[in-house]
Amino acid sequence: MYWRFFTLVLCQASAAGFAWLLAPKGQALQWTLGMALLGGYLWVVLDSVRGVRLLRWLRDGAVADLALGNGLWGEASDRVRRMLRASSRLTVESESRLKDFLAALQASPNGVVLLDAEARIEWFNQTAADHFGFDVRRDLLQHFGNLVRDPSFAAYLNQRDFLHGINMPGRDSSNAKPVTLSVNLHAYGEGRLLLLSRDITAVEQAEAMRRDFVANVSHEIRTPLTVLAGFVETLQTLPLDDQERQRYLGLMSQQATRMQTLVVDLLTLSRLEGSPLPSTHEWVSVDVLMQQCEQDARDLSHLLLSESHDLVFERVQGCEIAGSALELHSAMSNLIGNAIRYTPAQRRIEVGFNALADGGALFFVKDQGPGIAQEHIPRLTERFYRVDRSRSRETGGTGLGLAIVKHVAQRHGAELTIESQPGKGSTFSLTFPPQRVRSALQVPSLH
Repeated sequence: MYWRFFTLVLCQASAAGFAWLLAPKGQALQWTLGMALLGGYLWVVLDSVRGVRLLRWLRDGAVADLALGNGLWGEASDRVRRMLRASSRLTVESESRLKDFLAALQASPNGVVLLDAEARIEWFNQTAADHFGFDVRRDLLQHFGNLVRDPSFAAYLNQRDFLHGINMPGRDSSNAKPVTLSVNLHAYGEGRLLLLSRDITAVEQAEAMRRDFVANVSHEIRTPLTVLAGFVETLQTLPLDDQERQRYLGLMSQQATRMQTLVVDLLTLSRLEGSPLPSTHEWVSVDVLMQQCEQDARDLSHLLLSESHDLVFERVQGCEIAGSALELHSAMSNLIGNAIRYTPAQRRIEVGFNALADGGALFFVKDQGPGIAQEHIPRLTERFYRVDRSRSRETGGTGLGLAIVKHVAQRHGAELTIESQPGKGSTFSLTFPPQRVRSALQVPSLH
């Protein structure tokens, strides 16, 4: 303000002094006063021009540099320039934070959708796009209910009770391959909604598997228990001769063995799922494994049938597998046991362990049993899945053997392959990778 007053006085004084020097005699006072007024008027004009320049600069967005010198307008332009720079820095920082925030939401494993007060889509991340089939160029500002036509969600949105979420089918859900989404709405701001979606298909499948597993285990244990209870009641209430008593005791022993086998298989599965992976530094002799499997196979064949099978074992000398001897024996003996149970007496069963060209190895069991239809093969490794339940119970199977084989194979990096045709028998193979196989003659030196 002082500089502004000073320049006004200086302009008037300069004009008055100039008039005093040039004025005719007798008119000096009039000329001085007139020029002083003219100087003040010129100062006002120049000052207004600077103000207009400042206003025009502000209207143009304050982009180019503006030099107004000292004084009120110069100081005002400098202050405005500093404020704009500070505001620009804040805007850049806010945009950066917003981008980081949106990037974090984009990286979220959950679907995120921002809805306005009318439930129109303002923003969504890629996970939500996958869940609901959204397209960013097509579906922004569209009403969510128009794009996701699910009655349960429509009722959930209309009730405005967002304390709990709902489950609804996903975009790609079908009867053959169901997809389930968990959806939660949260109110924020002035009527806006935050929608979170999560794919819980695996959780739902795991829960269904748990329920089926419990139901199957209960059923498998209840059946022999019912038989045992019936035999016990018979022995307690009816007078039986020694032959009848021995027959009932034999049947009771058979059911007790069946329950014991089921419990052992369940414990084996539990141990496989809960224990660390087998070491790659502990080597198991294939010769020893094959000898154990052959002895077990001949004992089982004699136990189940009066006339045993034609068992052929191909011996492998000097080969070793990295892993757990107990798990490998369990998997191999399960495959051999299945072949014995389902192959008629005196039919041929071949068991072998061969080296492969890539350094891996192949263990196989080939039988001459009834074979398996193709539609059953993908499900054979499911727990308690049986092609013929009555046949399985006759042979004493628990329905867990191939599930154990699959787990052992996965833990040793091996692949289980099943080839079968009805009436032509079956071949079950375990293919071990090269890093799990070596020759005993090539054991590395400790030096």
